[in-house]
Amino acid sequence: MMFKSIKTGVIAAIMVSSTVYAFAQKKITEGTAVYSMEGAMGKQEQKLSFNNNVSKLVIESGPATISILNDVEKENGLILVSVPIAQIQKAAKLAKKDLTEQNEQQGIFPPVDITATGEKQTINGFNAEKYTYKNGANGETYEVWITKDIDLPVNMFTDNFKSLKGTMVKVTGKGGSIILKSATEGKIGALSTTDIPSGYDEITYDELKSMQGGGGE
Repeated sequence: MMFKSIKTGVIAAIMVSSTVYAFAQKKITEGTAVYSMEGAMGKQEQKLSFNNNVSKLVIESGPATISILNDVEKENGLILVSVPIAQIQKAAKLAKKDLTEQNEQQGIFPPVDITATGEKQTINGFNAEKYTYKNGANGETYEVWITKDIDLPVNMFTDNFKSLKGTMVKVTGKGGSIILKSATEGKIGALSTTDIPSGYDEITYDELKSMQGGGGE
C-alpha cells in the first residue's frame, strides 16, 4: 500500500509539473517578433512578421521598400522591391542556393560543435541557456542563447539553430549580435514565397542583383 501511494504521488507530481510547464510556455504560430540587431552599421530594430514556417521582413531603404520572405521548410524565398517614385515593382524568387549565397556573403555558415554550457541568464524577460558553437567556415567560437519560455516558428534569423529544443533569444558572433526583444501573437494573414503580388514584374535573382549594383559580387 505504501509503495502504491508513493507511486501515485510521483505520477501526480509529474502531471502537475508538466501542466505548469505547458502553461508557462507560450506557443505562438502567427504574429510579430521584434529583434535588436547590432553590427558594423550600428544598432537597429527589425520587425519580423511570421505565419508558421514563413517569415517576412520589410526594410525601408531611401525611396524603396524591400520585402524579404523566407520559407524555412521549403528552403526558398522571395524578394519584393517597390519604388513608387520610379514606378518600379520587381519580384525575384530565391532558391536554396541563393539563400546560402546570401548567408555566405554575410559570413553566416551552418554552426558545428553546438555545446550546452549550463550557464543561465534572463534576456528581455526570457529565461535562457547559453550554448557555444563554431562557425562552419572558419572555426571561430560564438554563442547562442535558447529559451523554452516561448515557442516560436523557426524563421530566417533562427534557422541555423532549429536543431536545439527551444527558441533563440540571442546570438553573438564576430559581426555583431541579434537579440529577441519581444514576440506578439496576432493575425498576419497568408505569407507566400511563391505567389507574386499583383502589379509586380517577376525577374531573376541575378537580374535583381544587377539592379542593386551586383549584389556584392
